Amino acid sequence: MSALYKELQAADSFKIRMPYPFSNYDRQLLTLLYQPLIGAEAAAFYLTLWAEGEVSREEATHYTLMNILGIPIAKVFEARIQLEAIGLLRTYRKDDENRSFIYELCPPLDPKSFFADPLLSMFLFSKIGESAYRRVRDRFIIHTEIGEGYEEVSRTFTDIYQPVHAKAGYPAETKDLQERTNGSYETDSAFDFGLLRQGLSEQLVPNRVLTASIRDIIAKLAFLYSWGPLEMQKVVLLAIDDDYRLTVEGIKKAAADYYKLTVATSAPQLVPVHKTEMKPAEAPKTRQDELILYLESASPVEVLRDIANGKEPLPADVQLANQLVVQYGMEPAVVNVLLQYVLLRTDMKLTKAYVEKIASHWLRKNITTAKDAMELARTEHEQYVKWKSEGSPASSSKAPARSNRGKPVREEKLPEWFYQKDEAPAETNAPKNDNLEVEKQKLLAKLAMKRVKGD
Repeated sequence: MSALYKELQAADSFKIRMPYPFSNYDRQLLTLLYQPLIGAEAAAFYLTLWAEGEVSREEATHYTLMNILGIPIAKVFEARIQLEAIGLLRTYRKDDENRSFIYELCPPLDPKSFFADPLLSMFLFSKIGESAYRRVRDRFIIHTEIGEGYEEVSRTFTDIYQPVHAKAGYPAETKDLQERTNGSYETDSAFDFGLLRQGLSEQLVPNRVLTASIRDIIAKLAFLYSWGPLEMQKVVLLAIDDDYRLTVEGIKKAAADYYKLTVATSAPQLVPVHKTEMKPAEAPKTRQDELILYLESASPVEVLRDIANGKEPLPADVQLANQLVVQYGMEPAVVNVLLQYVLLRTDMKLTKAYVEKIASHWLRKNITTAKDAMELARTEHEQYVKWKSEGSPASSSKAPARSNRGKPVREEKLPEWFYQKDEAPAETNAPKNDNLEVEKQKLLAKLAMKRVKGD
């Protein structure tokens, strides 16, 4: 299981490919048949790509998707692989200086193909239950029947057209034309058809009946019921009829009956086994590591929301964060550190001029990770204090007069990570202030522990 940053990062770019237009009928199929299987977030991811792909072919970063969907990059990746597994999305990756992806949307299967598929139909049955399954299946049954007494009199192609020999040449060869293929999925389970064939005599099961579609359904049923070739031999013998024919429905019924007799009366369930996690060796070991993981995976909008105790940030603050990422090309993780630093330095005021001044410095220093941004904030802290005082009304000539009246100077609040250089608290640099320590603990609990464990 690989680390998330090796699979996908917010700064990675992507393009959307839609080989053909989709219809409202496709939307119904996605909502009623696929959404119970993949979940609301994956369905929203698909619909977002659909909407964007219809109007734009321009390249964008995954940070854009994080903002639209309101989820961190880890959940964007989970939604993507759910769509890939179910056959609704094909992903192509290019590992260059800047990693990029192409997302090709595939339409849902038609209802007949969906309910004939043993894995998809069983998956849906286990998710929504028998009554809801029957209701959604009946929704797609064609109820308009041809009345009694009617006989088809449609002409065939050869009834109307016939070839003539003329010197008109040949049409040009066509390549790469649009083709509407259903979103079929792939399985990696290797079924041994050779062993299956060895246990079936040619007289009982002629080789001709094992067509491509029959072989496909056998492999899927073997995966669903966790059977090998020996068990599937018995299923095939149960399914073949008196005319030595095999049908998809016959094999499915024989497999279900055999499973009820030998294993259990309730059908098996399909559950996802993939979970995006870090390797044990890369898992967070310190509170500092947990905070870095949060800053690297969350979007700036989430950071603004979490700092405000779950309240939605103001549009001006969101616009400023988006501008840093989209217009100036800063990494979202770096923007997250900058937002934390400035908000706590300025008593929760996000001053645009002050943010842009520090951002300009970080861009010139080519800061691309949260860890590097933290380190630079520590080393340049005194300079940033001067920049703040230079642009603050408190730096006017009246300020010394107020200080001479003996009023205490307010302690400045700083992010938790500021005092954890080299993954250990720098106690000699941290001011001995109870209020500051309380603020540090609140920030860590709010921005690291809750978010990391919640994801």
